[in-house]
Amino acid sequence: MKTIQIGKIKISNRLPFVVIVGPCVIENRKHCLELASKIKGIAARCAIPFIFKASYDKANRSSINSYRGPGVEEGLSILAQVKSDLKLPILTDIHTEEQAYKAAKVADIIQVPAFLSRQTDLLKACAMTKIPINVKKGQFLSPDDMSNVIKKIEKFGNKDIMLTERGAAFGYHNLVVDFRSLEIMKQSGYPVIFDATHSVQLPGGAGSKSSGNREFVLPLSKAAAAVGIAALFLEVHENPDKALSDGANSVNLKQFEQILKITKKIDKAVKK
Repeated sequence: MKTIQIGKIKISNRLPFVVIVGPCVIENRKHCLELASKIKGIAARCAIPFIFKASYDKANRSSINSYRGPGVEEGLSILAQVKSDLKLPILTDIHTEEQAYKAAKVADIIQVPAFLSRQTDLLKACAMTKIPINVKKGQFLSPDDMSNVIKKIEKFGNKDIMLTERGAAFGYHNLVVDFRSLEIMKQSGYPVIFDATHSVQLPGGAGSKSSGNREFVLPLSKAAAAVGIAALFLEVHENPDKALSDGANSVNLKQFEQILKITKKIDKAVKK
């Protein structure tokens, strides 16, 4: 089983799970720093290693009028400040080959979005940065298909790979999680992450934007922890209904702490 080392944090299917948490998108510098600080405090109280995540650009929003983020330059500047001020490792997603090289100067993990998980040139660019890569399994892919994604990245000399389950397309405006996927992807030997908040998303469910069922985040997180995962991925906002992106499937800080406390007990029992 592969272990990915991010500073002092070890990410492995066999070790106690890590949390990858933050807002869907950077709203502004002040909000990002304050939210990251609050999440850090909760993760510390629960004694769970924490990696901060946020996007500087949501390039695949449903509507042309939706908020995308501050952009690459400003967004990476904000993430760099979160990293330096709060001493937190950073994960952010990229959408182009050029962005991969820029993000790698700040981020500790670069993430390939689900819609782009088969793009060979993008995977190559990520691999060539030589930093760890998290690939979200496309909603249109089976877990077996991720073996081809792994081979592409390995071909370009990078074996610091993580795989994330975020639900599969299931009819119009709906996703479903097949928990066999976690076990199948774990057979690769690489760390497997469960994205509990995007798994309850209803893509395009509100017409000009996605909606979601955040009440199912906890039960799905519990189920994933029972299967055994390397990390739990969550989008958190102090007021999800006011979030500029993915608020319907994000959880608030109180819910986040509850999820951590419950899933930690399950993770400990499973990996005892």
